[in-house]
Parts: sequence; C-alpha cells; structure tokens
Amino acid sequence: MPMNATPHVDYAIEPAPRPAVPVVGGGWFPVRRIYCVARNYAAHAREMGGDPEREAPFFFTKPADAIVPVAEGETGRFPYPLATHDVHHEVELVVALGRGGTNLTVEEAANCIWGYAVGLDMTRRDLQAEAKAKGRPWDIAKAFDAAAPISAVRPAAGHVAAAGEIRLDINGKPRQRGDLADMIWSVPEIIAYFSRFYRLQPGDLIFTGTPEGVGPVQVGDRLYGAVEGVGGLSLEVVEEH
Repeated sequence: MPMNATPHVDYAIEPAPRPAVPVVGGGWFPVRRIYCVARNYAAHAREMGGDPEREAPFFFTKPADAIVPVAEGETGRFPYPLATHDVHHEVELVVALGRGGTNLTVEEAANCIWGYAVGLDMTRRDLQAEAKAKGRPWDIAKAFDAAAPISAVRPAAGHVAAAGEIRLDINGKPRQRGDLADMIWSVPEIIAYFSRFYRLQPGDLIFTGTPEGVGPVQVGDRLYGAVEGVGGLSLEVVEEH
C-alpha cells in the first residue's frame, strides 16, 4: 500500500496480496524484501570458482512474491521455471527480521533477529552462467517466479544461530551437507553489512548462503532441506503450467 494510502484507496487495479510466511505455532510473518548472500561457505565459494580468502560479502535480491511458503508437515510445489534446462538447488538458513535500521553495529544487528526458517535459493544456472560471461546482473537467474521456497518461520528473538547441521536430500539421497559454523560471515555480520547499503525493516528476509554440493533438479524430484534447531522444508518439483 502506498505510504499515504488509507483502507479506502481507489486502486486502478486490484492490488496483489502481501506475501507472507507461516509462523511455527501460528500466525504469519509478512515479507517486505528478500536479500541473499552469495558464496558465504568457503567450500561452496571454491565450488563456484571463487576465492573465499579474498572476497568481501556480496549479495543479490529476490522479489518478495518469489516465496513458496510451506507450512510444517506439508509438501510444497516448485514449478520448474521457464526458459531454462538447468535449475539448481541451494539450501540456506533464512533470517527473519523483526527490527531494522541503517549502519547497525554487530550487536545491534543481533537484536534485529525475529526468527529463522529453512529456504531454497533456486537458481537457473544456465542463465546465471550466461550473465556471468557477459558481465550482466544475475536477476534473470535468481529472481524468477517461485524462486524462494521457504519453511515456516521459527521465532527466536535475538538468538544468533552460529552452529548446527544444514542439509538437503533429494529423493532420499544426500546432496548437500554442512554446518552453520562454516559460514564465512556470521548472521549478525551479514545484517550489519546489509544495513550499510539499505534501510533494513521488519519483514525483511535474508538468505545466508549455501554449503557445497549444489546441483540440478528435475520434474518429479522430492527435496527435503533442514537446519538443525530450525526445522525442515519439503518440496516437490512439478511441471510449469
């Protein structure tokens, strides 16, 4: 809704509903923006041809309506996207912000944490490779419809998730395995860094990077991602209609 809007605004067209994610225990977490950290695990950075010893954190965004919210105990549906033949999975810890600000200290950033979820940064890898080769932005590879499946948010106000297994299985077979302790940039450091460039606000989600083992998915695959102490995310890849 526009900044000065009232409940009686006469819109030219019907506005889209605000994206939201279920909360463990009940209720919904409204999504404002989605920020994503690239190459935040050393092994994955090397896997993608980067140098984790020299790279500063860098990031990209996804539209809020790219989420595929999946409630506890349910299996979501990820429609295989258009214009690609090489879609990859990237399982991630997602931070949900309950506070915001600019130029935050690491301590202030920790106080912004409202909760955590399990997310998948789905990527059209062939389109990403083409964009990289031409020096173009990654938007077409990262910011498509349904590009951000996410589990229910587990409240954890102010808690810094610093260790715990993160994993992804496909059709019951392990694909990605790692630990949050392997992250190059901690959760508070990521939040503080982003606040140098954006005015973070309640409702923002931050995907914090993925461990090594990323790879393709096919129609019919069943994915299960999990983060220790946070929860799990079940997903089936289906045909786009």
